Amino acid sequence: MANIFTDSNFQQEVLNSELPVVVDFYADWCGPCKMIGPVIEQLAEAYAGKIKVGKVNVDENMELASKYRIMSIPAIMFFKNGEVQDQIIGALPKAQIEAKFQALL
Repeated sequence: MANIFTDSNFQQEVLNSELPVVVDFYADWCGPCKMIGPVIEQLAEAYAGKIKVGKVNVDENMELASKYRIMSIPAIMFFKNGEVQDQIIGALPKAQIEAKFQALL
């Protein structure tokens, strides 16, 4: 199960993480977000212990959505050492998402 990141725990869980972190910015009403959710969960399990994976609900965490200029969802951001390394906007095939996971290691 992916972690839940919020405005209040993002600094500690993502920016201060010793592991690379993948953050899925989503909303409950977003169809493509629902399509990509199971893929993110599978990758979270596959990379457990190597990459921390979590989700941010943009409706409930508007501060983060604004800070990272999330205009379209799903938006997946890849963090390493507290810095954004890469991002994906929209639902992509699992292989393309997993390639970004690999690049983060």
